[in-house]
Amino acid sequence: MTTLRLRPEGPADEAPVARVLAAAFARPDVATPPEVGLVEELRHSPAWIPELAMVAEYGGEVVAYALLTRVGVRTERGTWPALALGPVAVARHRQRLGHGTAAVQAALDAATELGERLAVVLGDPAYYRRFGFGPADRLGLTSPWSGLGEPWQALVLPPSASGEPSPPSGEVVFPPPWSRV
Repeated sequence: MTTLRLRPEGPADEAPVARVLAAAFARPDVATPPEVGLVEELRHSPAWIPELAMVAEYGGEVVAYALLTRVGVRTERGTWPALALGPVAVARHRQRLGHGTAAVQAALDAATELGERLAVVLGDPAYYRRFGFGPADRLGLTSPWSGLGEPWQALVLPPSASGEPSPPSGEVVFPPPWSRV
């Protein structure tokens, strides 16, 4: 019986992840979708958190990918750490089987274990609602994508045992690789 294996990305996964991203985000007007370059650039940036680059492997093949990287929330009192979810991709032949959902949940669970408090995403509200994401504006979070309305979403991750306060409101600042997508 083949089972889905969830784990952080390793060096040998870079090419398979690129293939999954390229297929998932394929467009007729570009040879390589920008999401492939985004992940490559993020891997070599301070935003990269290796434990939060999650692959789903089925039968020895990488079939899904979910990435959380560092962003900041700029407030009057300074910049607070947060995470951005994306890109998320599933191999076409394994879509609608729960592999993407499993990869996203594994990444969010790993982020919670690391003590992270806030994640943002730009995506389909119907999909991301299953993880607890909701309108980011309700948390007072803005970004270059705020004007897109419902797709701009945020999730407050469960607090650690220390009972940390809620994350701050403010402008979400993305690292430079995001500006090229």
